[in-house]
Amino acid sequence: MPPPNFAISTNMAPTALPEQRPFVPSNANTNQYGGTRTPPRETVVQELHEEPEVPNLFSLSHGAIIVTGGARGLGITIAAACVESGADVFCCDILPEPSQKEWKALQEKGKRFSASIHYKQLDICNEQDVESSFQEFAKQSSRPIVGIAHCAGVMDEQPALDYDMKAFNRVMRINVDGTMNVAKSAAHIMKETGQGGSILLIASISGSITNRGITTTAYSSSKAACLQMCRSLAVEWGQYGIRVNTLSPGYIRTAMTNLLLADKQALLRRWEDDNPLKRIGNPSELKGPAVYLLSNASTFMNGADLKIDGGHCAW
Repeated sequence: MPPPNFAISTNMAPTALPEQRPFVPSNANTNQYGGTRTPPRETVVQELHEEPEVPNLFSLSHGAIIVTGGARGLGITIAAACVESGADVFCCDILPEPSQKEWKALQEKGKRFSASIHYKQLDICNEQDVESSFQEFAKQSSRPIVGIAHCAGVMDEQPALDYDMKAFNRVMRINVDGTMNVAKSAAHIMKETGQGGSILLIASISGSITNRGITTTAYSSSKAACLQMCRSLAVEWGQYGIRVNTLSPGYIRTAMTNLLLADKQALLRRWEDDNPLKRIGNPSELKGPAVYLLSNASTFMNGADLKIDGGHCAW
């Protein structure tokens, strides 16, 4: 049906459009993330000289960040990005100790950027341990917990026709149940403080597409679940000023990828050829996007997925 033509003459008086009123934020209800306990109905456009400057938008110096999967690889890389942005960092992982080489480098960054760095062994599948550990981090920290980067996860490759269900359920338990445990416990802290925060879930393009050359049905299914979990939580928790977003890496050169490709160099070349940039990514190329999603630079981004894949999904 075509839109109504308001130029047509009728016997009825024209209906006025709703008045566009400026938005006036309530200082009592707003928090540093732009979220509110009671969502405001009005706002004002800030003058240019009053707008926050870009370096301040990307700064995390006002708080602390929890990083799961922070013993090595992508997790410790994102932890380093948070430290470089001024945050105190609480890393946790199923491993008893982090990678010595990477942890030493992270500690050196902590000294350079005056950030405190902590590590704790944690099984994200243990709901009670996750809750108590996050509460412990909040009490231990001299700054509020303003974000979490959930990087912990596992991959398993098996043909679907012969997939061992114990292995399938293990992947789902860690990548789905564990993700919910982490998100829920982080949200408890953010809701209790009334300050809101940012929950960043590391998903994967595998949750949106099927990977060529490998059979990872469990992993791909778990990452698809992560994407939908993000959207559901974002809608439910937005009222508390808690933002939930996912970051979906493409093919990235990590320890997990190296293990997968150890005897599949032809597949690596295929992935490189399939990518518009003709290469796979490096973990450091996720540092900027992660800080963006954790910081005040993305205060109006919620329930979204940010793909960092070199254009792989653009085909």
